[in-house]
Amino acid sequence: MTAPLPALPAKIHPLVRDFLDSRDAVEDTLVRFGSPVHLVFPQVYAENLKRMRAVLEKRIPQHRICYAHKVNQSRAFVRTAEHAGIAIDVASPQELASAIGAGFGPMRIEVTGPKGDVFLRDLIDCGATINVDNLWELRRIAELAGDRAKVPVLLRVSGFDGTPMSRFGVPIGHMDRAFDILSAHRGRIAFLGFAFHIDSGEPAERVRAIDACLNLVEQAYSHHLAPTVLNIGGGFRQVFTADADRFDGYVRSLREALLGRGESMSWANNTFGYHIEGGAVHGTPVFHKYANTIPATRMLDDLLTAPLERHGGRTVAQVAGDNLLTVWLEPGKALVDHAGVTVARVVFVKELADGTVLVNVDLSRDSVTPADQEVMVDPIVLPSAAHESAALPVEFGDGTVRPLRSAADTAPALRPAAETGPVGVYFAGHLCLERDLITNHKVWLARCPRPGDLVVFPNTAAYHMDLSAASASMHPVPAKLAVAHRAGSFQVCRDIDYEPHIPVGLPPRGTPPRGPRRPQAPRRSTGAP
Repeated sequence: MTAPLPALPAKIHPLVRDFLDSRDAVEDTLVRFGSPVHLVFPQVYAENLKRMRAVLEKRIPQHRICYAHKVNQSRAFVRTAEHAGIAIDVASPQELASAIGAGFGPMRIEVTGPKGDVFLRDLIDCGATINVDNLWELRRIAELAGDRAKVPVLLRVSGFDGTPMSRFGVPIGHMDRAFDILSAHRGRIAFLGFAFHIDSGEPAERVRAIDACLNLVEQAYSHHLAPTVLNIGGGFRQVFTADADRFDGYVRSLREALLGRGESMSWANNTFGYHIEGGAVHGTPVFHKYANTIPATRMLDDLLTAPLERHGGRTVAQVAGDNLLTVWLEPGKALVDHAGVTVARVVFVKELADGTVLVNVDLSRDSVTPADQEVMVDPIVLPSAAHESAALPVEFGDGTVRPLRSAADTAPALRPAAETGPVGVYFAGHLCLERDLITNHKVWLARCPRPGDLVVFPNTAAYHMDLSAASASMHPVPAKLAVAHRAGSFQVCRDIDYEPHIPVGLPPRGTPPRGPRRPQAPRRSTGAP
């Protein structure tokens, strides 16, 4: 029995899969809008939001979700968030304008990241909550506030024990200076509470950060300040792979190949962050996040139910609730997970001198891959209608293998051998730069793609689409389109034109927030909940 080829099957949302199954809808979309395109699915976003909201409602009713706009520039996502009644986290004047243009009022806008003087002036005029990154910002807010309404601020904290150094936030050791500024300007600044952001899948790091912030709450009370907010940030991971065992199998084969055993699996001997020493592969690869199998909702639930030793083993949610703290969070990746794909056409296929097969498509690596990461899920090839063959399979992330077409066969005798059987390929971009390899790892396909075929890059909504989209050689960035399933069919429009149409199961926009409660110092209760 022949061993299965190494593979990295992608997890695909059923709605996205149904759209890809609808070949007429896919082809019509590319005929109307050209290739390549980014496709976003706001209804998938709404499902993710509903699931995250359910965890919060179960564990801690006093909460606020702030959608991290930076994850994607899509207006459709922002409009979906506004329609659902949640808040938004913006990090630039342009994102602020986007949020306001989508209908967010200042009471539902939080502003994070480093800010210059001009931006601070605009934020004070706007009335949005400012998540302060550093002491200069805090002093400048006090100077600019004048005699108008108090400026609502959070203090972002960094420098927690056991956590890698971050360039963002006020070091925990400098917090006395922050307290002095807040105390001196209590007539100009409305201090809401503390915030942090840890981009780590390690739960213990977040728990330590929460415990440190609760200690700061106690210290704030001693300075006659009354914080009511604990902002636990974002960083909740995505699940890319549909099959953890096959992912692990691919990585094992890759490590063997790096040691010179078997067929090469990386372009130009790329080690992906591994290092080879003593006949073994060591280190953590740049693609380690793609191995995650824990959904964001479980990460959040585990965090809220984590015991705090300093508080007698009571959970994070219990201690926050006992002390009348509203928990804020800033999910981005978790809300757009599986809510976007990128589609491009194969331009040509070439074979190099050593037999390596390159599949060139009409977009760049930077349009689908963030920074120096390697996206470890397989693209999906949808053969062009002109190339359709009734028996050619396409494998989806749920493990199903099925044809997507029904046109007459092309005589196999007329095809090159590489096009009729399994083949390992690398996907290459359209920039005239050596680095423009979309996949530096080898992708095995049932057959070699041909010009005109469609290539689907899965789960690209989180940073992949917008973080570093290349426009070198005057190539335009891919068009962004919104896809919705309504009245039994798929409707595609430009992202900027999308409007929410169906309820997402969340409280209506007019639901009034719960009133504030009188804060008190965190208790170290050892009693039962």
